Amino acid sequence: MYAPERQQEILRLAREAGRVDVLSLAEQFQVTAETVRRDLKALDRAGLVRRVHGGAIPAGRLDFEPDLTEREGTAADEKDRIGAAALAELPDGGSVILDAGSTVARLAAVVPVDSVLTVVTHALPVAARLADHTGIDLHLVGGRVRHRTRAAVDAWALRAYAEIRADVLFLATNGFSAEGGLTTPDLAEAAVKRAAMAAARRVVLLADSAKAGQEHFARFGSFADVDLLITDLGLDPAQKAAIEAAGTEVVLV
Repeated sequence: MYAPERQQEILRLAREAGRVDVLSLAEQFQVTAETVRRDLKALDRAGLVRRVHGGAIPAGRLDFEPDLTEREGTAADEKDRIGAAALAELPDGGSVILDAGSTVARLAAVVPVDSVLTVVTHALPVAARLADHTGIDLHLVGGRVRHRTRAAVDAWALRAYAEIRADVLFLATNGFSAEGGLTTPDLAEAAVKRAAMAAARRVVLLADSAKAGQEHFARFGSFADVDLLITDLGLDPAQKAAIEAAGTEVVLV
């Protein structure tokens, strides 16, 4: 296959899936990772894709937002490790906010049944996973539920977070970088995330490394607002150093 043919196929895959990654493309086309990077660079220069850490997304799709079911199956092993590592950040007998997101939901799934906590969440899947934990004082924040994320947004949710002060927020994001901060495709989701950050004394970001370098439409914070990032071993060392330089502790699992 000639390079233009391969690049056309890469573009088709990116538009269909919303994202392509270097290693998978290299395996699919039986070429080196460096060859794929050159293809992506050529497509980026042509304005057809935007390169992100580990791959690319179609140009004009910075607001691409996969459904929750799709996100649950992406980077599953990494998210499981991140969720398990986040258990160490739960305050014994304290209060936490659990944001809407597939990685935060992994944390909710492994919270011990005998935990004694106050938990506030606007995410329906998170609340469902904790509803049978009798030691947890569970508060479900209301609002308009976005079908794509199963999360409550808008004025009701914003008012609820304005009335509390929690020990720790476990935060999710669709994209992050030291330069671009924390981003998500939807303005309403971004507003609730911002309100949740303001409602917590400590902010712990749970995000797999595939989100590094991704930028979406709505920016809701910077790493100056984040105390700890828990991510996987795939995070680029340069990104890690830049995030740490912003004052955020980084734990790789």
